[in-house]
Amino acid sequence: MSSLNLNKVVLCGRLTADPELRQTNSGIAVVRFTLAVNRRVSSRNAADGAQAQQQADFISVVAWRQTAEFISRYFRKGSALCITGSIQTSSWQDQQGQKRYATEVVADEAMFVDSKNEGGSANAQFADTYNAPSYSSAPASTPKFEELKTDDDLPF
Repeated sequence: MSSLNLNKVVLCGRLTADPELRQTNSGIAVVRFTLAVNRRVSSRNAADGAQAQQQADFISVVAWRQTAEFISRYFRKGSALCITGSIQTSSWQDQQGQKRYATEVVADEAMFVDSKNEGGSANAQFADTYNAPSYSSAPASTPKFEELKTDDDLPF
């Protein structure tokens, strides 16, 4: 019997608030934040037929150590962020004796999504500091192709 276990999450969205870096009692960096991730849902409108709409999911994320420091340093409310990690569930008993549950994503990696020009000052500061390349959506020069007159010139 094979054992298949995979817990991998990839999310790209926007921060709902500025991430606040904290330290555990033992000095480990941790940051908790909420990531707003849009998804398309279709709804039926009698007059128009099916229409695609966007609805946001608000996902709780926690990051530790260097990932936490990276996120708190370079991202702010509204920043586009892509993370990879895993889903973690926990349970505890509250002061009234009720069992409580929480599900969150534990981020292992965080990446920029916005370009240097779109991402705001935090992303631009990072790109300038590390001389990151600037990417443009402008089309490159059009390559020149040789026109073949007949199919006999094809190599296959």
